Amino acid sequence: MTLFLQFAIAGITMGALYSLIALGFVLIYKSSKILNFAQGEFVLVGGYVGLFFITKLGLPIWLGVVLLVATLALLGFVIEKLTIRPLVGQPILAIIIMTLGLSLLINGTVICITGSELGTFPQFIPTAPIKIGGAVFSQVYAWCFGIAVILVALSTYFFLYTRYGLYMRATAESHEVAQSVGIKVRSTFTLAWVIAAAIGGIGGFLLGIIMGVSGDLSEFGLKVFPVVLLGGLESIPGAIIGGMVIGLLENVAAGYLDPLMGGGVTEVFPYIIMVIILIFKPYGLFGLTRIERI
Repeated sequence: MTLFLQFAIAGITMGALYSLIALGFVLIYKSSKILNFAQGEFVLVGGYVGLFFITKLGLPIWLGVVLLVATLALLGFVIEKLTIRPLVGQPILAIIIMTLGLSLLINGTVICITGSELGTFPQFIPTAPIKIGGAVFSQVYAWCFGIAVILVALSTYFFLYTRYGLYMRATAESHEVAQSVGIKVRSTFTLAWVIAAAIGGIGGFLLGIIMGVSGDLSEFGLKVFPVVLLGGLESIPGAIIGGMVIGLLENVAAGYLDPLMGGGVTEVFPYIIMVIILIFKPYGLFGLTRIERI
């Protein structure tokens, strides 16, 4: 039981981070129906930008995080203006391919600049372990889980209860109707990309605290796909619940199966879940079922 609790705590922490990163993906999809394959690169850039400001420049943590958010928000703004905006009105597949190209471009650029060495943040979280029911885990997990939960709650509140969140939901339902009531649809697209990039950057920063900063951070963006497919591509609550479920199942399965199979379960398990979802419930747990009659 203690071993299960150990795996579960780590899984729930990672699940909160998955939920946070998935929120950025869902915001873009809800407002524009674009599958953003570059979300993982926002995570990667966030980790390295945070490392640069805090470790290389020696800035205080709070200032480094503020500059990280500003940098990623600017990156999202530039990407939307220069690469996504010119494709408005084109087939949606062209825009999706553009995000895939951006993913490869950003990833390659970051690796060329930073190299492949693992970067670590200075120790600024207390090191004393926490004990729960016999399980012992680092305070890093507790702090990152708490921060991720707060950010997920704030993002959800913004989307559901603020004016700009209402604009984004209206745009998701119908671009034409949103324009007819005075909503600036293109500005809404820009806002979605800015928020998604900032959220992804913070997710990369938190993951970097837990596991260090390397090119592997971009892989967490790919794990967003099983998360949002489980919860539903258009569902904010689904992204939250899906992240928790994937994180928990992934870590528990890896904890028990990795010793038997020689490793690798963590990398493939979320995609096994994704395949099962696509076969049996392609719209996810909370996604909208759309029926087209021929």
